[in-house]
Amino acid sequence: MDTMLLIFLSGILAGAMNGLAGGGSFVSLPALIAAGVPPVMANASSTVALFPGGLASAWAYRDGLRPVGNVPLRALLAVTLSGGLAGALLLLWTPASAFTVVLPWLLLLASLALAFGRRIGKALRSRWRIHPRAVLSVQFALGMYGGYFGGAVGIMMLAMWGLVDRCDLKELNAPRTLLVSAANAVAVLAFIVAGAVSWPETLGMLAGAIAGGYAGAHLGRRAPPGLVRAITLLATASITLAFFVKTYAPVLLQH
Repeated sequence: MDTMLLIFLSGILAGAMNGLAGGGSFVSLPALIAAGVPPVMANASSTVALFPGGLASAWAYRDGLRPVGNVPLRALLAVTLSGGLAGALLLLWTPASAFTVVLPWLLLLASLALAFGRRIGKALRSRWRIHPRAVLSVQFALGMYGGYFGGAVGIMMLAMWGLVDRCDLKELNAPRTLLVSAANAVAVLAFIVAGAVSWPETLGMLAGAIAGGYAGAHLGRRAPPGLVRAITLLATASITLAFFVKTYAPVLLQH
């Protein structure tokens, strides 16, 4: 019961973080691992648990769907689905020991994207533009990352799309939520078919994430954006550091 309570409360926090500023997987994944779920299965279960919240966001944004620059949304959706499936299969084929080693680096990449992704995107879009065909190639890679791990993938998409579409980035929130959900959807199906989901923990976290997402959306309307961002970045940086210490400290001490 203590473990399931931890899972449920972690789901609430993860859902709230996603509703506020993103980064919910930084809470859900460590909580599942702490509950004894093997790392690869924990990552798959985390994706499944947080998926309904993302799907609800995509439905809420449906009226704002549009192409990204000159790139049709259907083409972006197709390559994202393909990339998401490839990433999910790659995760299922990754040995647990290898995933444990690479996980801190994935968390670091996601932390940097959360912290600097918008600034980097803004700086790049003021200097460069990329061909629409290149957008599809990069989008496939982002879909693959989304299916494999997915932390901060939405921010990465916005940063890349800014190089081909000069609109206010807020106008791209609708396609962003759709395509992130698409990558997650095909990954969720792959994980369920492969039997890679730990259902008791996943369902407990899913219930918490729904409640947390609802609360986070309402809190986000009242809380100062600067405070929300600071708390999110502090939490993600702390969790990333903890995983680096846990993974690599024993190796360094042996030497």
